[in-house]
Amino acid sequence: MTTGPTFARARLHVVTGKGGTGKTTVASAIALALASTPAHVLLTEVEGRQGISQTFDVPPLGTDETRIVRLPGGGEVVGLSIEPKAALLEYLHLFYKLGRAGKLLEKFGAIDFATTIAPGVRDVLLIGKIYEANRRRRDGKHKGDAAPVYDGIVLDAPPTGRIGRFLSVNSEVADLARVGPIASQAGSITRLLESEQTVVHVVTLLEEMPVQETLEAIEDLRAKGLHPGAIIVNMVREPLLDDTALEKAREGRLHKPSIRTQLGEAGVKATPELVDGLLEEARDHAQRIDLEREQLALLEATGLPIASLPALPDGVDSGSVRELADLLVPLFVHHVDPQLSQVDPHVGAGTVDA
Repeated sequence: MTTGPTFARARLHVVTGKGGTGKTTVASAIALALASTPAHVLLTEVEGRQGISQTFDVPPLGTDETRIVRLPGGGEVVGLSIEPKAALLEYLHLFYKLGRAGKLLEKFGAIDFATTIAPGVRDVLLIGKIYEANRRRRDGKHKGDAAPVYDGIVLDAPPTGRIGRFLSVNSEVADLARVGPIASQAGSITRLLESEQTVVHVVTLLEEMPVQETLEAIEDLRAKGLHPGAIIVNMVREPLLDDTALEKAREGRLHKPSIRTQLGEAGVKATPELVDGLLEEARDHAQRIDLEREQLALLEATGLPIASLPALPDGVDSGSVRELADLLVPLFVHHVDPQLSQVDPHVGAGTVDA
């Protein structure tokens, strides 16, 4: 694991990655690592896949915040699946006091229209709900001196191909609606996302396509004024051969008599076909290790901290996620500091009072 900045001011940890890289698993592990301090952490998802509930083997998450893990030290992880329609109804109630009128809009289909057809509205609502959870304080208010309800928030976000647009959509809305409550709200959310309180962690595999998408996402995030956090290299497999043996395997120079002897000692008949097949597999293995090392060098060139998580041979469950969380603690454990968990007074200035 490469150590780097501890993201000391970060309260919102956005986790993205190409599909298939295990970003939900990593987001869950980050939430557990943060909660170990101990801390009260919100783990959210916005794609409706119920990946968090499957990871922790709990009932499907709804639109209410539900505790899914309580750690021995007192820390806990609360889960939430953010659904656009519910988020819009809540938004209309909080900021426009529509109440029953919002229900009438839903009855006539206006809510479905806004959340499925209107460009960008869906993402604005999803991020807005996270913004509200970030602002909410233990006294029930959204500003003041009381401590925040959550010491940290982890968002299992859309994949790398969408993450830049997803996080910058409020900036676009603020440009379109230059005055009024919508502009004020969008501007406040943009200030949060562009502040040091928000970091975007990218999950990848040591393969060409995921690494290329990771590099493109990091470049896009930086161009939009957002803060890349750590690169989490997932499903890492250790080399089966040492460097000397890898070099020989790469060049087809592994010692055949030794291979035959070891096969015989294991009770396996060392046919020429079997020995040649093993040599070919060893060559493929060496080439894969070479490719992975090349990809790792590209990631290291970004200058971001890098953490490596091992492949889980028995699959993902709540126990294995806790093992991954333990590996991430050195990188994340200092993020939630009681002295730093207060919302920056300059972030979210000009918000609409709930």
